[in-house]
Amino acid sequence: MYVRKEALLSSQIEGTQASLEDIFEYESHIPLQNVHDVQEVVNYIKALNHGLKRIEEFPMSIRLIKEIHHILLSDNRGKEKTPGEFKRSQNWIGPKGSTLKNTSFIPPPPLEATDAMGQLELFLHKDKEHELPVLIACALLHYQFETIHPFLDGNGRLGRLLITFYLCWKQVMQKPLLYLSYYFKLHRQEYYDRLNLVREQGDYEQWIVFFLKGIIWTSESALDTIKNVLSIAEKNKKLLIQKKISSPLAIALLDHLFIKPHLSIQEAAQYFPSSYQTAQTLINQFVEIGILKEITGKKRDRRFTYWEYLDCLSEGTNL
Repeated sequence: MYVRKEALLSSQIEGTQASLEDIFEYESHIPLQNVHDVQEVVNYIKALNHGLKRIEEFPMSIRLIKEIHHILLSDNRGKEKTPGEFKRSQNWIGPKGSTLKNTSFIPPPPLEATDAMGQLELFLHKDKEHELPVLIACALLHYQFETIHPFLDGNGRLGRLLITFYLCWKQVMQKPLLYLSYYFKLHRQEYYDRLNLVREQGDYEQWIVFFLKGIIWTSESALDTIKNVLSIAEKNKKLLIQKKISSPLAIALLDHLFIKPHLSIQEAAQYFPSSYQTAQTLINQFVEIGILKEITGKKRDRRFTYWEYLDCLSEGTNL
């Protein structure tokens, strides 16, 4: 769920119009009007999971960055933007509709960008003697990648992914639980302004301070979320015992809701597996004691949500 949230927030920074509910419906093969927006988020999830698996056996490198970019932009609106390949034409950063004449920043041209990425790869593999503290190195990695802007599209999303990959690769984190996208979304204009201050004035210090404050804020937020999720789990298990519906299947359903908090009776029956009637009875019991809520208002094809858990995780994801 945390991966889904990060994918959504990072994509929203780039203007993607999708919600957590849209992602759940897409995963359940429910037709959507904004399917292209949701596909961008799903691709982000695939890219994140792929990268996390690859860095266990493969070092951070240009090759890995290209692999991740290919997944990020494949089978969607970005497929015309040479997924997995560095740019061959000039790009620029600015408001929608801006041109080279009135844009806010012009990254290096293709040949220089390729050379710069080679230098960035060397920076990733500095020997221990010349290595910077890992969080400062991570701040510089993100800044430099966004400034090089080596791809025609997807640079913002990939640059935010690199933060997570780098910290996991350096074994600062055992699990991918630290994502700065919400912090960047809350301070979006300041984020862009501080990147530009480095580009225009060479003021790295103010960017590093902003980035490190984001690490602190995001770490505290992640810990609060973990505590809240554990509290919800404990409270609801006690509720099942109190209401005398704590069968092994009921406990299994509750555990499953932390992975898939948006489901139908049919999906629950298929997952365990159990009969439709058994799953229906159990889900109705969960509704009666307030753990689940029915969200469609229909008599058929009803869907249920683990509302308290989603409320805890969905902070900042509303459009």
